[in-house]
Amino acid sequence: MSTVPLVSVIVPNFNYNRSLGECLRALKAQTYRPIEIIVVDDASTDDSLRTAREAGVTVLSTAVNSGVAVARNLGAAHAAGDILIFVDSDVAVLPDAVAQAVDLLESDPGIGAACGVYEDTPMFTDSLVEECRCLQACYWRMSSLGSVSFLFTAICAMRAEVFAEIGPFNPRLRQTEEVDYGQRLSQRYKIELSPDIRGRHDDDDHLLALLHKLYRRARLRVPLYVRRRRFARGFETANRSLASLAALAAIPAVALMLVIGPVGAVVPVALLASSVLLDAGTYVYALRRKGFRFALAFAAVAFTENVAITAGVLTGVAQWLISPAFRALYERPNEPVPALSPDAVPLSGMLPSLEGQR
Repeated sequence: MSTVPLVSVIVPNFNYNRSLGECLRALKAQTYRPIEIIVVDDASTDDSLRTAREAGVTVLSTAVNSGVAVARNLGAAHAAGDILIFVDSDVAVLPDAVAQAVDLLESDPGIGAACGVYEDTPMFTDSLVEECRCLQACYWRMSSLGSVSFLFTAICAMRAEVFAEIGPFNPRLRQTEEVDYGQRLSQRYKIELSPDIRGRHDDDDHLLALLHKLYRRARLRVPLYVRRRRFARGFETANRSLASLAALAAIPAVALMLVIGPVGAVVPVALLASSVLLDAGTYVYALRRKGFRFALAFAAVAFTENVAITAGVLTGVAQWLISPAFRALYERPNEPVPALSPDAVPLSGMLPSLEGQR
């Protein structure tokens, strides 16, 4: 590796035109040099390609929509950098994020990946649901700082040689590819979650879309965790798992009121209280940051999230029991890096970004 390593920032994107502009402006404002920025557009149908081209960065494209794992692999295959940094197109990193990530990787050769955290306010404030989700995501990451086995790919840096050693993201996975990669990477290297690598996130602003995403991700984790016989180290703690279970159990427990009268309310209330107490730090953080009224709304959103997560896990367990294909979800066939689409020749941006820097 050179004295001042070249950094390749890889931005996978699918229909995130609104946030992509902010993402690229933040990357071009980084204090670190030398740097190249590569946008890999996954066959977007919005104006993402135009936005990326007008930003003057390198643009690649998949021939058909293939998922974020394929997009990241394609970017890595065409990157020139000694260090790869993956940044999602709905994230705007702070000006020193790249410099902080490089410093952390260079401080310890045993660190395989340096991951960052979200600010507790969104990139765009579109709804109360989004505010709640961003605050929760921030606290959960901040409470998990240090060595983890979960790869936070929204902001994630690793040496190119480490990526080559571990291999690409599993191209068959459109969700949970980061959990799979984190499990593989953490068997050989440390994954560090750092509070010094930060960014603002444009999270889900509609409750149903958020719940569907959480349900799907929870369901898809089941075959990996059963196969590996361990959970990821990080914010997926035992207490938070129990909190989700207690939230779901509170719903059928309401029926006790029909059987034994008002006294039956004790059970669902106790379950709801347990759900909150098991993740008390998150609720206290919401209360201190934004006050009592927000904390009540936050509790309501968190309850629905917990129900969706537990429902996803239970569905995943049932699917694992009956579906050999689902049990084999994380088996990794050897597949080549996909070719570029015919109109996806690397565009302007690479030469200006490297000129006079290497």
